[in-house]
Amino acid sequence: MSTKSSNKLALFVPALRGGGAQRVMLILAARFVELNLQVDLVLSNATGPYLDEVPSGVRVINLESSRVLTSMPRLMSYLKNEKPFALLSTMGHANLAAIWARKVSGVQTRLFVRVENTVSVDLNESGFFRSFLYKYIIRLSYLCADGIIAPSQGVADDLIRNIGLPDELIHVIYNPVIRKEILDKAKQEIDHPWLAQDKQLPLILGVGRLTKQKDFATLIQAFALVHKHKAARLLILGEGEDRLILENLVNEIGLEKYVDLHGFVDNPYAYMARASVFVLSSKWEGLPNTLIEAMATGVPVVSTNCESGPYEILDGGKYGELVSKGDVDGMAKAILNIIETGHIPDNMSQWLKKFSKDECIDRYLDVLHVRQNKDII
Repeated sequence: MSTKSSNKLALFVPALRGGGAQRVMLILAARFVELNLQVDLVLSNATGPYLDEVPSGVRVINLESSRVLTSMPRLMSYLKNEKPFALLSTMGHANLAAIWARKVSGVQTRLFVRVENTVSVDLNESGFFRSFLYKYIIRLSYLCADGIIAPSQGVADDLIRNIGLPDELIHVIYNPVIRKEILDKAKQEIDHPWLAQDKQLPLILGVGRLTKQKDFATLIQAFALVHKHKAARLLILGEGEDRLILENLVNEIGLEKYVDLHGFVDNPYAYMARASVFVLSSKWEGLPNTLIEAMATGVPVVSTNCESGPYEILDGGKYGELVSKGDVDGMAKAILNIIETGHIPDNMSQWLKKFSKDECIDRYLDVLHVRQNKDII
């Protein structure tokens, strides 16, 4: 471990697999380095495709643990030796590990946990007993943090209403999604036969991990209805444990030539910029970065009105189509409507400023007490 420093900030993440929470932490890390902070990116296990995107000047601390909770002893050792002025963690198990590692180690490091999803919806998928137990553990643990960061008002309301956390402990900070990098990458060329100008049919795009939460099964079924009325293609970018299930579904409905489960890509923005419609089909979210990113590239969007985030992002449907969760017919109709009209709402860029990198990171600086401490910057 290196020399202790009063201007050291630690960011704790399980790993750098493709996901919105990891992307947010990398954006924060890059900005904090620009402010001359010493930034340690502490990982339970240094794996994942985003490892290549760690900003220059950020030190990676690999705790080399197979599971997040088993990384606690090494995280405690890190906190005792390095004594960062603040620790910011994200994702459920990482938050719990950070809270108890800080408590047991007895250090004075300020601790903030970022809750990336609507907790109660996630927990209710676990069954009644486990849900009740986990809610109790989360409440007991999160009360020990110096602050909780929610990426949307919906997530904050859920923590207050269903977990029983006090509202004064919670800070709503939108994800720093809109940034020049997105617009630059959106202009890059991509090698996919469906996007060749002479072969282009309307392209419907989904982006995210192939998991139950993202509910790409509903999107595939909706696309099957769309395809009966309008020749089109569906491209899904992402990887995950539901790949085989989704591949089987595509085969069952006989659309192998029109659906491509393309896997993870480094630059989804170039695909977004060339799509006819972007669709978020999730059952639940916190603040879906991909929906905001798609809007920034100028593609019309359809989203489920899931808890939480899409309603706030789309201003109740003003800036995109909102459909009910799991509504195959409604999703198909919304997609067809956009394909036919291609309508993009006015004043989109002005509305998206609230999700800009500078505005959101300013809020992080205030909440983490970076601005208030003259010894730091």
